[in-house]
Amino acid sequence: MLEKIGYSPEMARWAAAADAEVGRVVRVDRGLAEVLTEHGPLRAGYSGDLLAEVALDPVGAPTTGDWVVVREWPDHRQTVEQVLPRNSAVVRATAGRQSHGQVLCANADLVAVVVALHPDPPVSRVERLLSLAWDSGATPVVVLTKTDLVADAVFVAEDVAAAAPEVEVVSTSTATGEGLDRLRALTPFGRTTALVGASGHGKSSLVNALAGAEVLGTRTIRADGRGRHTTVRRELVPLPGGGAVIDTPGLRGVGLPGSIDGLARAFSDITRLLEQCRYRNCSHRSEPGCAVRAALAAGLLPVRRYESWDELRSEAERAARRREARPRPVKYGGGSGRHPGEAQWS
Repeated sequence: MLEKIGYSPEMARWAAAADAEVGRVVRVDRGLAEVLTEHGPLRAGYSGDLLAEVALDPVGAPTTGDWVVVREWPDHRQTVEQVLPRNSAVVRATAGRQSHGQVLCANADLVAVVVALHPDPPVSRVERLLSLAWDSGATPVVVLTKTDLVADAVFVAEDVAAAAPEVEVVSTSTATGEGLDRLRALTPFGRTTALVGASGHGKSSLVNALAGAEVLGTRTIRADGRGRHTTVRRELVPLPGGGAVIDTPGLRGVGLPGSIDGLARAFSDITRLLEQCRYRNCSHRSEPGCAVRAALAAGLLPVRRYESWDELRSEAERAARRREARPRPVKYGGGSGRHPGEAQWS
């Protein structure tokens, strides 16, 4: 059963070494993890050792999508003993001046940025979420929803695609079924797709459509274009034909965790221009030989896209400085003590 959602021989080796069971976290609620194991679902607390690690580095806490080692005790209690190394992690910066990030989900192969076509999708939000998705270590895709509500879906999709270089854009409608076959093909046996985006843009509807059942509640978007919160926690849903999808709560504010990697991939067109600037420390304001300013002047780089990149770059640099100022966390889960979304700023 677990092979359908990504269980591998490596997981079996972890289980054997720990003389315990390995499962995947479906959801976390009030300090308890619901874990899907080969013998079915169970609810487990955290071991003392894991709690000590989490106190030092909250990023290491079990989250939806994690593979974990679970132990059953003689009194029938079950505890999560260890979080196994993550292949990917979607991490956003926490509010305020904290340097720790918040892990939205882990071990997704594909991160789908979900944006409704009605009302018009804010391209700057797509760029921000794509930076987060690239930074996770997974492959990003943009999923446009509610194509049945607009007459110019093709043209809007072209505008979004222009702001999403190297990323596939899939237009969908859960009302007509458009694009759903493509999404199923992107989440085959053993793979996981995580959905991120604002409330009311159709994430839960997509999960229901892919699962072929009403497994999650849905609500419509408000007249002012702001979403109503339906999903209040992250949840992994296995799909009938294999694969899994992770629904996440609607994101109103998305802070970048402080890595240049995701930003460089999301703005690969600007990244190529940066390499052509005369000076390595070019601020792109008034220096001679600035390829970015030249592209702006020639109309080859839209001013809106440059301003979006500049804002996100400044934000990521501030987050990186906060993170570098805090003590290094101890190792957890047998990994390096750093999740894939925490590549060093250089």
